[in-house]
Amino acid sequence: MNREAYKLPNRIVSALGCAAVLGLFAWWLRQNTHTGALGILAAAASAGLFLALGLRYVPSFTAFWTPSDEPAADRAEPKYMAARIFVAVLAWDMLVLLLAWLLRRAFGHAGGFAKTLDFWRCLDSGHYLAIADDWYLSVGDRSRVVQLVFLPGYPLLIRLGRLLTGDTLTGGLLTAALCFAGAACLLYRLLRLEYSHAIALRCVVLLCLWPGSFFFAAPMSESLFLLLSLGCLLLARKGHFLPAALCGAYAAFTRSLGLTLIVPLVMELFHGGFHWKKALPIALVPLGFAAYLAVNVQVSGNAFQFMVYQSEHWGQRLGFFWNTASYQANRAASTFAENPHNFFGLWLPNLLAGFGALGLMLWAAPRLRASYTAWFIAYFVIAIGPTWLLSAPRYLLAMPTLPLAAALAGEDRLVRTVAAPLLTAASAAYFIMFLLRWQVW
Repeated sequence: MNREAYKLPNRIVSALGCAAVLGLFAWWLRQNTHTGALGILAAAASAGLFLALGLRYVPSFTAFWTPSDEPAADRAEPKYMAARIFVAVLAWDMLVLLLAWLLRRAFGHAGGFAKTLDFWRCLDSGHYLAIADDWYLSVGDRSRVVQLVFLPGYPLLIRLGRLLTGDTLTGGLLTAALCFAGAACLLYRLLRLEYSHAIALRCVVLLCLWPGSFFFAAPMSESLFLLLSLGCLLLARKGHFLPAALCGAYAAFTRSLGLTLIVPLVMELFHGGFHWKKALPIALVPLGFAAYLAVNVQVSGNAFQFMVYQSEHWGQRLGFFWNTASYQANRAASTFAENPHNFFGLWLPNLLAGFGALGLMLWAAPRLRASYTAWFIAYFVIAIGPTWLLSAPRYLLAMPTLPLAAALAGEDRLVRTVAAPLLTAASAAYFIMFLLRWQVW
């Protein structure tokens, strides 16, 4: 089909998208008349960037549904590239743990390396490690009962790591390190289907330098989720939809955001030529999340008890991402003078992560594979929508289209020269704020 044939579909999709976003924003604005000028401005900016991204992406989206019989190309790569990446990322992981120990000592925290490893429990890590030890509790300490909100995919894997190390914390750290090293290899392999060696390798490096990348070294689910997501996409690109869906199912058993993998899977299915034998396995992805709901039933008797705990204990419900920009801008303004630790460690990084992701994808959308951009859009809407979001940088860290977009921008030498030092400095500053416990979650 030529470009003229896409004009009408482009206009229809654009009109429907604009009507949906503007209608929902108008409804939200009517419900939030007391949010203040700054909050409304931040919400409008967030919605506007999202709308611009959507409109810029529409031509790629509509064209992608035309079947293509071109197989994914396995490009030649340097000898032992996967092994080299794996070893290098494992070394990066150890460097993060070592730097955490050295910097904490410099900040006045006594103790050896083992004590600093225990410091990593300060995040959601403590919840995952407790679940790995004792599973979920239905009665008892409230702080343990509400751990039902943390999905079981990663704690189950920690138990395997514990068999090798004899210790839950060390097993969690080892599991995270191996998963991230594996994810880096899969990311390189996935990008080599379409991009040069230089772009694929630059993306892996940027992923390690991204602000918040130290979370991949922590005993939390980010590394495993990234590994499963990339495995799902790579297998789907090669036409292996059953193993791809199994990866997606375990991703949905690890984090609820794994459900968003249905979006690129369906798009790749139609782009490669729809066949019902390939379509059926995609139904396995929501079954992964259904298994988590079954755990809720087994523990509490209510399949959606995790939502009750999210609301009651954390004040967390699903909302609009522009509402997140609104209340976070207000919080940033109110804490700038009275609580700089919260401003620099929490609210400012959250705002920069949300707006930065939209701005970067706005530039990159026409240059990325349409299924990847669609995955980002679905992921962003859900990940940034919660009504009390404290972890935007961490949530967006597991979205590999962002370092890919930055890697493509890095093709320009001037951009690369200016952006690389800024990104490295931002990553170092965020790491230091995490070690100082400036509300970095």
